[in-house]
Amino acid sequence: MELKYKRVLLKLSGESLMGGKEFGIAPEMLTHYASQIKQLSSMGVEIAVVIGGGNIFRGLQASQSGIERVQGDYMGMLATCINGMALQSALETHGVYTRLISAIEMRQIAEPYIRRRAIRHLEKGRVVIFSAGTGSPYFTTDSAAALRANEINADAILKGTRVDGIYTADPEKDPTAERYETISFSEVISMGLNVMDMTAFTMCQENNLPIVVFDINKKGNLTGLVRGENIGTLVSDK
Repeated sequence: MELKYKRVLLKLSGESLMGGKEFGIAPEMLTHYASQIKQLSSMGVEIAVVIGGGNIFRGLQASQSGIERVQGDYMGMLATCINGMALQSALETHGVYTRLISAIEMRQIAEPYIRRRAIRHLEKGRVVIFSAGTGSPYFTTDSAAALRANEINADAILKGTRVDGIYTADPEKDPTAERYETISFSEVISMGLNVMDMTAFTMCQENNLPIVVFDINKKGNLTGLVRGENIGTLVSDK
C-alpha cells in the first residue's frame, strides 16, 4: 500500500478529550483516539503525538486567577503530561507500544527528550507521545508540535479538530462557508485564518512542513488522510 505520509505528528487539543464534559477526560474520547492511532500504526505509519492540556488547565488564563504567567504556563505543561499518560494507557490497552517523552524531566513517569532516541522509537514502530510542550513558558502546544515535527523530520503535521478543514468563515456560524482543499501559508496569514499560533505556523512555513487540518472525530479520517484521500485542508507552499 502506497502511503502519502510515512512519519506524521498528530496534534490533538486537550479540549477534544473532554467530549461532552466541561473539563477533564472522557473515557470514550480516549478510546476513540487510541483506536484511530492503532489503525494508523498497523499500516506501518510512524506516529508522534502532541496533545494540549486545555481540558485540565490553561496557562494563558491563569493570570485571571492571580497566578503569574510563567507559573501558569508550567502548570499547563504538567496538564499535558496528565493527558499524555492517559493516552499512553489507552493505547497500551489496545496493544500499541508507546513511549511518553517529557520536555520537563520527571523520570518516574516519562523519558527525557533526546532527539535521536525519539527517532529510534519511531523507527521501531512505537507511538511517541511528546508532553510538557517545549519545556519553556510562552510557547503553546502548537509551537511544541511544530518544533518536534521538524526535529523528527515528520512528513506532515496532522491537526485534528472538530471541523473538517479550513473554511472561508466559521462553518458553525455561517452555512455558506466553503472549505479549502489546499491553501498556501501566505494566504492563511493574509486572511487571518486561525490555524495555529503564529510562532508554530511560521516555523512550519520556513521549513516547508505541510499542515493538514481535519476532523479527528470522524472514524476513518486519519487512515484515509495518510492514504492520500481528499480529507481536510492541506496548508502547503509546495
